[in-house]
Amino acid sequence: MQVFIYDTYEELSQAAARLVAKTLNSKPNSVLGLATGSTPLGLYKQLIRLHKEEGLDFSQVTSFNLDEYVGLSNDHPQSYHYFMSENLFKHINIARQNVYVPSGSTDNYGAFCEWYEQRIKDCGRIDLQVLGIGADGHIAFNEPTSSLGSRTRIKTLTKQTIEDNARFFDDPEDVPVYAITMG
Repeated sequence: MQVFIYDTYEELSQAAARLVAKTLNSKPNSVLGLATGSTPLGLYKQLIRLHKEEGLDFSQVTSFNLDEYVGLSNDHPQSYHYFMSENLFKHINIARQNVYVPSGSTDNYGAFCEWYEQRIKDCGRIDLQVLGIGADGHIAFNEPTSSLGSRTRIKTLTKQTIEDNARFFDDPEDVPVYAITMG
């Protein structure tokens, strides 16, 4: 593992975008694992800029998002489907059929989780994963007590995560208490 330290968030975002661009330029049909939240926003802005100004091509890319709230529709302003559309997907040329975000409104979460894991395998597994880290150290919605061997599943959110995310909702009571998350 290599660790790079940058003086500013802007420098970090530019470096991360260059890494993604290098990956896509060497393998145009890369499978990207993507995150939501404030951590990757600078990266997504840089990727949009690279696409628009330098022609970075996402046409063959497949993406898998880490997580989604349970109970929110895809068009809910706090859903991660909506977040990704607004902050990346609608600004680049990724094929919509190659975009995968966990379903927060499926009728069968167990079957969906198995399907999601299998779909990642069928697409060749993830070539590059973008991550963010929550205030309590969680990655995706893998709360601090999560097993390192876990796979896509339903997870109960901790009180800390619910409180941290309440700022995005009109009423703190509206924050979902469950999420579907990759392991």
